[in-house]
Amino acid sequence: MIAPLFMRRSFLTLLPTLVAASVFAQAQPAPKPFEPQVGQEGKDVIWVPTPQALVDKMLDMAKVTPNDYVIDLGSGDGRTVITAAKRGARALGIEYNPDMVELSKHNAAKEGVSGKANFVKADIFESDFSQATVITMYLLPQLNIKLRPKILDLKPGTRIVSHAFTMEEWRADQTDSFDNRTAYLWIVPAKVEGIWQLAQGELTLKQNFQMIAGTLKSGGNAETMVAGKLRGDQISFIAGNAEYTGRVNGNTIEGTVKGSSSGSWSATRSTTPAAVPKY
Repeated sequence: MIAPLFMRRSFLTLLPTLVAASVFAQAQPAPKPFEPQVGQEGKDVIWVPTPQALVDKMLDMAKVTPNDYVIDLGSGDGRTVITAAKRGARALGIEYNPDMVELSKHNAAKEGVSGKANFVKADIFESDFSQATVITMYLLPQLNIKLRPKILDLKPGTRIVSHAFTMEEWRADQTDSFDNRTAYLWIVPAKVEGIWQLAQGELTLKQNFQMIAGTLKSGGNAETMVAGKLRGDQISFIAGNAEYTGRVNGNTIEGTVKGSSSGSWSATRSTTPAAVPKY
């Protein structure tokens, strides 16, 4: 009976230690839930939230509807994505900080929009957001410029809204202020630079983002284009006494002309520039 007696004495010796460990474990407070701090460091920027009223204004500028797919670059606590989802849109937040991602998911669940508001932990510069119809962001100017080539390759008509910061020489299509803050809207333009063949003659277009210039040659006349502009895939310009409007679809344009001879017009691109337009 020596062995059982030894085991019982050993257990009695260890019992106070086990009890003390259990009491200590129970006394430890539960870890606090993650709370973001304004100004906390991130991968590329510090975190400063966009005020909710400005979030609403930005989505208004982009005319977000339930048919949209909104992607927020650097989604922080998820408020822009959640607000878009409340409007019926599908929305995705791309955020590098995993704690912010989990917080956003929690916030979306609390607001009842988990089915439409999703969040991923990812680097915005390595992410594919080509399916978005609306992109929102609150990034530094140099980050906007770094993203700009990728944004300009998106489908024409994609709406881009930025809080506070511009795209440098790519001028915004709309600027709006709210409570001493500014939001900018761009609409990705179609790429139209090149030479186009029309029934009326030959149209030469040069492009600088959404602004276009060029000439329309018809017979022996060459009319200089004025008021040339793109709004997504919608093109408009005046040549001579005629006002042209139309829709760009790759290498074709279909539209209407008003003036001395009103009617429809179409064009097919025959020559594209060797160099990419100034983007």
